[in-house]
Amino acid sequence: MLEIGVGTGQDSLYFKESGLDVVAVDLSPAMVARCREKGLEAFVMDFLHLDFAPESFDAVYAMNCLLHVPDSDLPAVLEAVRGLLRPGGVFFFGVYGGGVLLGEGPYDGDDHEPPRFFSFRGDEELQEFGRRLFEVVDFHVVGAGKQRFQSLTLRRPARVGA
Repeated sequence: MLEIGVGTGQDSLYFKESGLDVVAVDLSPAMVARCREKGLEAFVMDFLHLDFAPESFDAVYAMNCLLHVPDSDLPAVLEAVRGLLRPGGVFFFGVYGGGVLLGEGPYDGDDHEPPRFFSFRGDEELQEFGRRLFEVVDFHVVGAGKQRFQSLTLRRPARVGA
C-alpha cells in the first residue's frame, strides 16, 4: 500500500502494525524523517512525481492531503495514482469539503503561516473527478458544517479480457 501525503505517519504505522506492506511519501523532509523514526519506509515526493514502477501497488491511501491540490492539477494527480495501481487496485481519497466548504484559496479558519491553499469540492464534483479514471466503489459523508468529511473509495478498472 502507498500512502501519499503521509504527514507524521500515524495511519501508515497503523497499517504496518496491522500486517500490510506500506510505503509512505510526503513533500516535507521533516515529516518523512518522523516516519522513518517510526520504522516506516518513507520518501520525499510530491503528488505529480511519484517515482515508483507502474502498477506496483494494490492500494493507495490519501487522507486529507488532496484538499491542498488545485482543481486544475487534480486530474494529473489522479492519473499518477491510477498509473501506480494494479488493475483492480483501490484508492481511498478522504477530504473535508462540500456543504458550506466550497471553493479554492486560503481558508479563513486556517491559522498556519504562511496560509495554506485549500480546494474544497462539492460532493458531485469530487465524484466526477474520480469517475474520469476510476470506478466509484463508495462515497459517503460524515459530519456537517465545517466538520464535513467526504469519503471516496475508487477502484482502477480491471483489464478487459484478462
